[in-house]
Amino acid sequence: MGKSSLDIIKENNFTERQLDRIIEMAWEDRTPFEAITFQFGIPEKEVIKLMRGNLKESSFKRWRKRVNSGVSTKHLKKRSTDITRFKCTRQRAISGNKISKR
Repeated sequence: MGKSSLDIIKENNFTERQLDRIIEMAWEDRTPFEAITFQFGIPEKEVIKLMRGNLKESSFKRWRKRVNSGVSTKHLKKRSTDITRFKCTRQRAISGNKISKR
């Protein structure tokens, strides 16, 4: 049997803030799963489980449909080689997933 999202959170010691950031990154079309793995150390399958456990069923289905169909930026292998960054150029710098001091 698979792990629940609560098991994933406990196993990785994610704070509520980190969990919120993972969900936010998963929703963003520009952010590939590899970026989430890089920052938080969890693979795409675990992100999917985490999303399933933390979203309403209809929201999860809508997200999965979007990720699996037309979003070519969600997976690095499907991405255009012109895109070489994880974030929008207008987004503020985030280092180590900590909010930068202003």
